[in-house]
Amino acid sequence: MKLVNIDYVPGYEITEALGLVKGTVVQSKNIGRDFMAGMKTIVGGEIAGYTEMLTTARQIATKRMVDDAESLGADAIINVRYGSSSVMSGAAEVIAYGTAVKLEKK
Repeated sequence: MKLVNIDYVPGYEITEALGLVKGTVVQSKNIGRDFMAGMKTIVGGEIAGYTEMLTTARQIATKRMVDDAESLGADAIINVRYGSSSVMSGAAEVIAYGTAVKLEKK
């Protein structure tokens, strides 16, 4: 599955737009990581535990988006975007979305 954040796939012609596809996940923080993150805010720097949590959440959301596109018979997803928001204290939602398309080699 080709994923691009532009509205075309180089070397291919879009023959059909199949519709919006998305994948979403709500990921919570680990208590141990939360404590260490609190300590890190005192001295500054990257909070690696949160970076890892959000990276995992993006991977899950992307896979769910791809699964959605595959169920439609898509060859690619164009205009891929990601969003995130805090759902509750200690949990973040990550969404991946784009347009599923059928392709033909030029």
